[in-house]
Amino acid sequence: MKIKGIRWWMVALVMLGLIVNYLARNTLSVAAPTMMAQMSITTEQYSHIVVAWQLCYAFMQPVAGYILDAIGTKMGFAVFALAWSAACAAAAMATGWQSLAFLRGLLGLTEAAGLPAGVKATTEWFPAKERSVAIGWFNIGSSFGALLAPPLVVWAILHSGWELAFLIVGGAGIVWSFAWLVLYKHPRDQKLLSDSERDYILAGQEDHFKDPVARKGNWKKVIGSRNFYAIASARILSEPAWQTFNAWIPLYLMTERHMNIKEIAMFAWLPFLAADVGCVLGGYLSPLFHKYCKVSLFTSRKMVMLFGCSCMIGPACIGLVDSPYMAIALLCVGGFAHQTLSGALYSITSDSFGKNEVATATGMGGMFGFLGAAAFTAVFGVLVTQVGYSPLFVVLAIFDIIAALIVWTVAREVGKKPEGTNYQATRTEQGPISAT
Repeated sequence: MKIKGIRWWMVALVMLGLIVNYLARNTLSVAAPTMMAQMSITTEQYSHIVVAWQLCYAFMQPVAGYILDAIGTKMGFAVFALAWSAACAAAAMATGWQSLAFLRGLLGLTEAAGLPAGVKATTEWFPAKERSVAIGWFNIGSSFGALLAPPLVVWAILHSGWELAFLIVGGAGIVWSFAWLVLYKHPRDQKLLSDSERDYILAGQEDHFKDPVARKGNWKKVIGSRNFYAIASARILSEPAWQTFNAWIPLYLMTERHMNIKEIAMFAWLPFLAADVGCVLGGYLSPLFHKYCKVSLFTSRKMVMLFGCSCMIGPACIGLVDSPYMAIALLCVGGFAHQTLSGALYSITSDSFGKNEVATATGMGGMFGFLGAAAFTAVFGVLVTQVGYSPLFVVLAIFDIIAALIVWTVAREVGKKPEGTNYQATRTEQGPISAT
């Protein structure tokens, strides 16, 4: 028996993994006001906890990417998912900011494989013209996990305590890990994949993905390329915005907008819902720009990134509004903007490197991005008590705009264009959400 459009089921499986991944990291930000009060943690100490996660995540990203390229997407993703689930659950045993920082550091080390694994799975299963759409769909997991965190954590706090939230999320990760091991297979091993869909995938991939010889990924080759400099620079500048949204929105709403914990549960997830829209819309914008603006796929990715970064002007204006609901709306614009540009940047990465280099490149780019985020968070934790949140949101918008300009001017298309780049709607092998 063959399943039509099975590549979209693989995307759904990756998306579920990213949901659990981001639930684990966002559980802390929602529980932070309660935990800080119970354990006498200051704002600066909280920033140290966040930085511990970011630094460990940053330095582990290239290592995780290399491991994924070396041992494969299936086993690599499962091992890391089991490890991050255990680290998340262990946070329930934290007794102070130091122990919490240590456990969050462990979480960062293990969660680092999430996005490189997703990008690698997408390059295995999709032709180039669908890849931005596929990345947009699996990238929903990152914002949907953040969306689920506020109601889940607040429910746990009101019914038992913040410890329960970490245990629930850790358990969910363990369940997903075993589901991944059972269900995910490379296209060459997937017996449910029809010959016509396999041919469609291969025909639409770039030449550097069609090499039948599985050459080992070379990090020196990756880091020495022109496109990697553009990607790494953009990640350094753009990642601080998303990490600020993930780590600080609940505290911002409580301290600056004077919301209580129930109001946070009602509103803190909205920017991440908007981010979901950005994930999907950003994925579809690339083929639309390619078709109607008559540009290459690679240029269309850069156009999407410019569009996303321009939307970051919204949260930069947050200091100009008095209404907390208008502030939430501007944060929603920011969530939408970042996930639109983020998906485009991942697509550019997948277009620029071979099948045994893409996870390494994604991981190394992530390392630079999270080092930038860690540096910004360390400064943020000090300055936020002195100058407030509003000027820092302006800085984040400026960073994103500069990132888009760097990618636009530095990144160049690599290799031969894939065949079949004419986009016409079809429902044959692709399911209802694809375009060819």
